[in-house]
Amino acid sequence: MQIALVEDDPAQAELLQSWLKEAGHDCYHYPNGKAFIYDAKRHTFDLCILDWMLPDTSGPDLLNWLRENIDWQIPVLFTTSRDSEQDIVFALTHGADDYMIKPVKPQEMIARVNALLRRSAPADANDNVLEVAPYLFDVQSRSLSINNETIGLTQKEYDLALFLFRHTGRLLSRSYLLENIWGLNSGLQTRTVDTHISRIRKKLGLGPEVGWRLSSVYQHGYRLEHIDTKDGTTGQDASGRA
Repeated sequence: MQIALVEDDPAQAELLQSWLKEAGHDCYHYPNGKAFIYDAKRHTFDLCILDWMLPDTSGPDLLNWLRENIDWQIPVLFTTSRDSEQDIVFALTHGADDYMIKPVKPQEMIARVNALLRRSAPADANDNVLEVAPYLFDVQSRSLSINNETIGLTQKEYDLALFLFRHTGRLLSRSYLLENIWGLNSGLQTRTVDTHISRIRKKLGLGPEVGWRLSSVYQHGYRLEHIDTKDGTTGQDASGRA
């Protein structure tokens, strides 16, 4: 998973990064709020770990920014030396998902991180079939059909299409798609994602007539949305949420 770590203490950041890497996650470190916000506008993260005190802002202020500017409820874990009940209650009631008091313990932190990631995972992630009319994904046979007619897709086209439908309504950066579908470094300059998006859009016939819109978002990536075929407004996502 892609995890953002906002921590101004280099030694603490290095320690947390090493734990997360050993647990199989990719961790991006930001020493201040400005650097994090710059990247958060261009990159998609699965979880954010925030320190409370930062050189240019505070963890709660960054949390407010996330809730106001990120288009899905990204899990947020505070790691801070502030241990008063008032601070903990403040963070949790203002949108944080969990709170750890420094010094954090490695096994507990990884357990909390994995628990947050599990809770935020798409509800259909383990299903063998994903049906979002008029599309039907058969995960076991790795096939996609439209109105019972099988569509010819390459392996990566299928993976990308399934990933998009499992994250309906969520803005996904090119780098996030590149890492999750192709396993490639997010810093790699390539048109692979854009090329495959174009093919998927054409092969699946995505558009108002079928009730789905795959939009390009300038300087960020792509968002797949369910739309009302009558008036073109955004409707529910693949899981039925508005």
